[in-house]
Amino acid sequence: MGKNFTGIINGGIIIRWGLIQLFLAGLVILIQPPLWLAISMMLLGGALATYMVVEYIQKHRVVKIKFDDEHPIDPTLQIANETLPYLRRGLNEETAYKTAEIILKISDVSAVAVTDREKVLAFIGECSDHHKAGGPIITYATKQAVETGEVIIIKDKKGLQCPNKNCTLQSAVIAPLICQGEVAGTVKLYQTRQGELQPAVVKLALAVAQLLGLQMELAEIDRHVQLVTKAELDALHAQINPHFLFNTLNTIITYTRTDPENARGLLIRLASFFRQTLKRHGHFNTLREEIEYVNTYLVLEKARFREKLKIERDIDPGLLDLNVPVLTLQPLVENAVKHGIQPKMGPGTIRISAQLMDGEMLFVIEDDGVGIDNDSLPLIFQPGFGSDSGVGLSNVNERLKSLYGEEYSLRIESGVDRGTKVYVRVPMSGDGHEKGGVASEIESIDYR
Repeated sequence: MGKNFTGIINGGIIIRWGLIQLFLAGLVILIQPPLWLAISMMLLGGALATYMVVEYIQKHRVVKIKFDDEHPIDPTLQIANETLPYLRRGLNEETAYKTAEIILKISDVSAVAVTDREKVLAFIGECSDHHKAGGPIITYATKQAVETGEVIIIKDKKGLQCPNKNCTLQSAVIAPLICQGEVAGTVKLYQTRQGELQPAVVKLALAVAQLLGLQMELAEIDRHVQLVTKAELDALHAQINPHFLFNTLNTIITYTRTDPENARGLLIRLASFFRQTLKRHGHFNTLREEIEYVNTYLVLEKARFREKLKIERDIDPGLLDLNVPVLTLQPLVENAVKHGIQPKMGPGTIRISAQLMDGEMLFVIEDDGVGIDNDSLPLIFQPGFGSDSGVGLSNVNERLKSLYGEEYSLRIESGVDRGTKVYVRVPMSGDGHEKGGVASEIESIDYR
């Protein structure tokens, strides 16, 4: 269409130019008839030159557009940018008010309302003195938009059904908010003049409704992701406790006949361990508490393996009061005992390190056991691999990724007969730096 329009303009210029030139040529021929051939050649050449000049100007002309700093060309984009932080938290009275405020500021309407399926969440603008948020939806047209999912346009005051005689609102467009295929509410744009609404207002209402519906879907997805993550963490945590309990009880059972006093002491420590577990809320505890879990486990395993199992540790006391995910280290130590030291001929050593490095806590669980072959190493994080009940390396790895992201997954170095190193990184959280003697507790216990 643009090319045709340009061609019409060019043709009109040439025709007008040609008529003027023919008139002048006619005068010349009347005065000097022998010159008609030369004049005809000049006319044709001039016409061609004029066409080329006009075509060049059309192609290379510069069009300047003046932008209004306060109102972008597409207000929907600005509304999208400003409402995103609010509607990502879901649709409620607070986020609806902020959204209505932004729409009113950017668009050329008299008032804005946002509803859910049953009540008015926000109303801002003209006549807000008697159109109050928090009440039920009374407009039939709004109820119809909620039920049918269709856009409703009201052209007169009667259709608004406002009982206040002084209400100056005369027309409105009501657009449904569609979230995951269902109507979650409406957005309403009002005008103070009756009759047909401007097409731009109707288009804006449609665009804003689609935008808000999309943002609500994103909020719902975020909420489900958080719920799934929490459920996964709860499930993974629930797996660990029975696993640890059963292994511990099996160890204690072996002492009930041969060494009842030692079995009694181990049961007391186990009871203390689970009392602490029941008191804990959330998915985090301090490193001090995490080390206590590790110590309790090692006390029980040391009682079982005696001189076969040796423990070394290098734990920065300044990290003891910082937060770490619950049961991060104990399953890794358990994995080192069961799959590193236990199959080894002769005694073995487990080294536990906790240091501050590059603004993060770095934990290293190292053993000098039998190691992992190259074929098994890529499978180490698959659920069920490396542990009889699917708890261990894969469990801890999934929880760390859920909490901190893929970059915080476990890193493993291992080789056959060269032992295994597991590296754990945890971002800093908390500011406690109380020093304590938890790390040295193992050495003072009588394992008999």
